[in-house]
Amino acid sequence: MTEFDGLPLLRSPVAIAAFEGWNDAADASTAAVEHLEQVWEAREVTSIDPEDFYDFQVSRPTITMAEGETRKIEWPTTRFTVASPPGADRDVVLIRGIEPSMRWRTFCENVLEICHSLEVNRIVLLGALLADVPYTRPLPISGTASDRDTAEKYKVVPTRYDGPTGIVGVLQEAATRAELDALSFWVHVPHYANNPPCPKATLSLLSRIEDVLDLPVPMADLAEQADEWEKRVRAAAEQDAELGEYVRELEERVGDAGIQPLTGDEIASEFEKYLRRRGGSAGPTAGSW
Repeated sequence: MTEFDGLPLLRSPVAIAAFEGWNDAADASTAAVEHLEQVWEAREVTSIDPEDFYDFQVSRPTITMAEGETRKIEWPTTRFTVASPPGADRDVVLIRGIEPSMRWRTFCENVLEICHSLEVNRIVLLGALLADVPYTRPLPISGTASDRDTAEKYKVVPTRYDGPTGIVGVLQEAATRAELDALSFWVHVPHYANNPPCPKATLSLLSRIEDVLDLPVPMADLAEQADEWEKRVRAAAEQDAELGEYVRELEERVGDAGIQPLTGDEIASEFEKYLRRRGGSAGPTAGSW
């Protein structure tokens, strides 16, 4: 059950959502929503009861000490916060949670019910996937939109992927069926530099949020963090001849024509080639959504 009492009356709200887990390579998408919560001082308005949706042996609750003595348990869940960006004529609903373990369709119904109660007119879903891209170039973003006009307006580069999906894909399909305008942006994170955080990927997503909301997003020190991240990856490539050569191959593939997103199979194939050269074995990639 979800508690709806006391939900605020909002101004033409747009919702922005991201979920930890399979949809969130290098934590890039949830970091974008968390950043918006902080810079816009968002206030929590409700959350989804996790009892029906999470396996607590997979997503365990955490226990903390409050006031030096009282123990407090934090349960894994999906929280809804509301922000009122300075100078904007609309409010923003920020949805951040963990990909549920079960009952996805009911979970999506709960999320959309809250969005309906808040009179949300559009939901923007954020994701991050592992991809075969050079860290030295702007990280590409692909996605989908509920209609062609929206896709053209926000220059959504369509994905060519067919295969298993995560909660972001399921929620977008549910929103479209519920006649809620929905679009998604997926940033492509270099698979050889996927340890979180990846501020360069988070910045890429935030730039798309600026386009959708038509207002500036305070970036704080993210640009400096992205620069430091790139320096660390460059240093690793300089110390590892095979990695350096691999990055150069990716740069040559991109050339001056821009990056063309690969299919999940293509990403997996390139990833396997890279790991074979390094004597490793390939696991699953997050290029499937």
